[in-house]
Amino acid sequence: MDANPGESPGTNPGPMPVVVDLSVSDMRARLPEALSIYVAAMGYPRGTEFHRAPLWTEHTQRAGWRAVGAVRPDPEHPDRPAPLVAIAYGYRGAPDQWWQQQVRHGMSATGWGRDQIEYVLGNYFELTELHVHPSAQGHRLGEQLLHRLLADRPERGVLLSTPEVSEEDNRAWRLYRRTGFQDVVRHFTFAGDRRPFAVLGRGLPL
Repeated sequence: MDANPGESPGTNPGPMPVVVDLSVSDMRARLPEALSIYVAAMGYPRGTEFHRAPLWTEHTQRAGWRAVGAVRPDPEHPDRPAPLVAIAYGYRGAPDQWWQQQVRHGMSATGWGRDQIEYVLGNYFELTELHVHPSAQGHRLGEQLLHRLLADRPERGVLLSTPEVSEEDNRAWRLYRRTGFQDVVRHFTFAGDRRPFAVLGRGLPL
């Protein structure tokens, strides 16, 4: 899960973005918009979205899937769908999922006991993606999305992974620390990715 919640002050004028729930059909219809936000927020090269589209589509079929977004109303064209400027989604973690298997290995390798691992991974919501387009930053949308996405979840806790950065000095880290996320595994390398990641978690409700 690569996240860029966009918490820094912004200067972009215009209507304030509004946070909304997204159904599976909404997500699939808006997938190009959502992926363009992901690419812009993470600074990935154009074309990355084509590789991610099948995975994001498959995720909508997982148990407990939920998505929220933020749209910017256009007063001049109220009859048109408001453009999407932020996206967040996740689903219930399960033993057959690659991410859980990777995290389980990381926890075991860093000294977590078997009972502790089973407790943490036995009932959690995976915060898979959370991104705010650079043009919409400055409204604390990351925090709004997080609270909306995790409201009334039945799981015992929430887990996520985010790239390690020096002194935890970026918007994602500031958001997650501000909202109470604690270390689960640090400097972990997922299979197929050379970047070090942190796995963070906290109990629910938020």
